[in-house]
Amino acid sequence: MSTYETFAFVYDEVMDSSLYEKWLAFSKRHLNEETTSVLELACGTGALAVEFAKSGYEVTGLDLSEEMLMMAYNRSVDEEVEVQWVEGNMLDLSEVGHYQAITCFSDSLCYMKNRQEVQQVFDEVYGTLEEDGVFIFDVHSTYQIDEVFPGYSYHENDEGFAFLWDSFPGEKEYSIVHELTFFVADDEGKFDRYDEVHEERTYPIDSYLFMLESAGFYNVEVYADFEDDKPTDTSKRWFFVCRK
Repeated sequence: MSTYETFAFVYDEVMDSSLYEKWLAFSKRHLNEETTSVLELACGTGALAVEFAKSGYEVTGLDLSEEMLMMAYNRSVDEEVEVQWVEGNMLDLSEVGHYQAITCFSDSLCYMKNRQEVQQVFDEVYGTLEEDGVFIFDVHSTYQIDEVFPGYSYHENDEGFAFLWDSFPGEKEYSIVHELTFFVADDEGKFDRYDEVHEERTYPIDSYLFMLESAGFYNVEVYADFEDDKPTDTSKRWFFVCRK
C-alpha cells in the first residue's frame, strides 16, 4: 500500500459511516427540489458521493488524491452507480463545469491554510454554481477547536490494524493539530507504521458570513450538528446553506 492508500483504508475503518447518511439527509432537506447535478468537493474515498448517486443525482466527486479517487471509483463500481471522479483542487474549479449544487463536508474547508484560501474557495464555488444554485458546507465550530479537541486522544486496535489519534492546540487562533499514527499489517503479517500531521483551522461565524457575502452569496443560513437548529455556544459543527 502507498501512504494515501493506507490512509484511505484507515479513514474508512475509523470513520462513523452513519455520518454519511446524516450529511446526505441534511443536503436533501436544503437542496432545491429541481436539483439534479451535484459537485462534491474533497470527496475522499467516495462514500458520500456514491450515496448522492444512489439517491438519483448526477454526481461529480473531486479530490486532490489520485489514490483516494481510485478507491472511490472501485466503490462506485461495487455499488453499481455512475459517478464522475475528478482529480483536482477546490482552490481552482475553472475546469470542472457548472452545477446546480456544490457540497463540501467533513470539515474539509478547515484544512485551508488561511482566510485567503477559504475566500478563494468561496469565490471558485460561486463561479461554478449555476444561477439559483446552492452551496452547502460544514466546518468545526470555535468551541470544538478550542474546548473539545485539545487533549483529545483516540486509540483503536483491530486485527491487522492499529490507529492512534492525538490532538493539540495549534499556534494560530482557532486552530488544532491532529497527530495520526497507524500500523497496518502487510501480507506477511509485519506491521508498517505511517505518521501524518493534520492541521485544521476555523473562524467565527461572522467571518464566514463576511467571506461568503464577499463572494456574492446571499440568504446564507447557519445550522448546527446536522440538525435544522441554530448554533449555540456548545455546537460542535456548523452547517452553512448558501444561495447564489
